[in-house]
Amino acid sequence: MEEILKKLPEKAKDKHKENKKFFAKLKKKPPKDLDVQMKEMHEEEFSRTECLNCANCCKTTGPLFTNKDIERICKHLKLKPQQFIEKYLRVDEDRDYVLQEVPCTFLAADNYCLIYDVRPKACREFPHTNRKDFHKISKLTLKNSAICPAAYNIVEEMKRRIPK
Repeated sequence: MEEILKKLPEKAKDKHKENKKFFAKLKKKPPKDLDVQMKEMHEEEFSRTECLNCANCCKTTGPLFTNKDIERICKHLKLKPQQFIEKYLRVDEDRDYVLQEVPCTFLAADNYCLIYDVRPKACREFPHTNRKDFHKISKLTLKNSAICPAAYNIVEEMKRRIPK
């Protein structure tokens, strides 16, 4: 996995122009069954992919924390929201709550999440490759394909399966 993760940003960069062009066409005229196809490709990829072997998303990026996320996590950690925010979060340039630092504070040495059952929605849905109206998140998918080997593989599979 180390070797795959080391090469992933460069591989994604090499495919960026091609992928951007593919997603531009997809956005203009998405297949009627795109979400069904995406769910299928997502499930196929994640039947082969074990996130615990990687956790690159937790090591290199931080999720956005919604107010609901903060409330749920605080209840679990028995903290007041303000305590949680001061200890773990900061406000980014988009005025969203994000982690103060990466890797994620809640990532254990064995790649398990210490707050898995109450983790933020952004973490639960990552890499967002089975999201409804998938064609609307091409920029996010391009970004995630440089972080997540599964997202990279799904994009490559999309280009094989979806007519151009």
